[in-house]
Amino acid sequence: MKAIETLNLSKAFKKRKAVDGLTLSIEKGEFFALLGQNGAGKTTTIKILCGLSKPTEGKAFVLGKDVSSDDSFKEKINVSPQETAVAPNLSVYENLKFIAEIYGNKRNAASEKAENMIKYFSLSERRNDKAKTLSGGMQRKLSIAMALITDPEVLFLDEPTLGLDVRARRELWEKIKTLKGKVTIILTTHYLEEAEALADRICIMNRGRISEIGTVQELKEKTGKDNFEDVFLMLTEQEDEL
Repeated sequence: MKAIETLNLSKAFKKRKAVDGLTLSIEKGEFFALLGQNGAGKTTTIKILCGLSKPTEGKAFVLGKDVSSDDSFKEKINVSPQETAVAPNLSVYENLKFIAEIYGNKRNAASEKAENMIKYFSLSERRNDKAKTLSGGMQRKLSIAMALITDPEVLFLDEPTLGLDVRARRELWEKIKTLKGKVTIILTTHYLEEAEALADRICIMNRGRISEIGTVQELKEKTGKDNFEDVFLMLTEQEDEL
């Protein structure tokens, strides 16, 4: 069973199609990146796959479940959105324990999971600090830890390092890399080097459509470009000319 499948998936807002005939499949345990310029349809695609938005046409399946008619898949996924999703007046520990309890863990189990996530993301020194006092990088770590504490089979990372400095971004990359092969990860990012460093395969989108899908090496070979930034520009420019 595939982790994710879409068949001619489309989402229209009035006369504009944010997603236009998207057909793709993502294997279990795969790290899959969605790339594209602003308005390419990445976030709309993620919202459909999370069950937050209904498609206008086509089908989307997550862990074999039709996202339009079967909500049971939601128990097995989680998302770290662009906007850091933390409760600002709760401590690091309280944020994590709260989410673990919402997902059905009893008090002791939730506490243990919270402590494990604190250690894993190197948040021990800020354990009792309110989330609003954390740096941007620390808040992003906490947001991803809150998504992971539920043990999802599929994790959506929507611009996980947006606005972070180079050091904080690289530190977060190292944590995310350890999840490869264990969790199906769908990443959206504007940082081309991020997708190049982390993803098993990359889908380049433009105007709601797929320009190309493949590994970094496959995309370089298809375009004849050695630099991934040139690959991205070439594929999106081709679509712009249509």
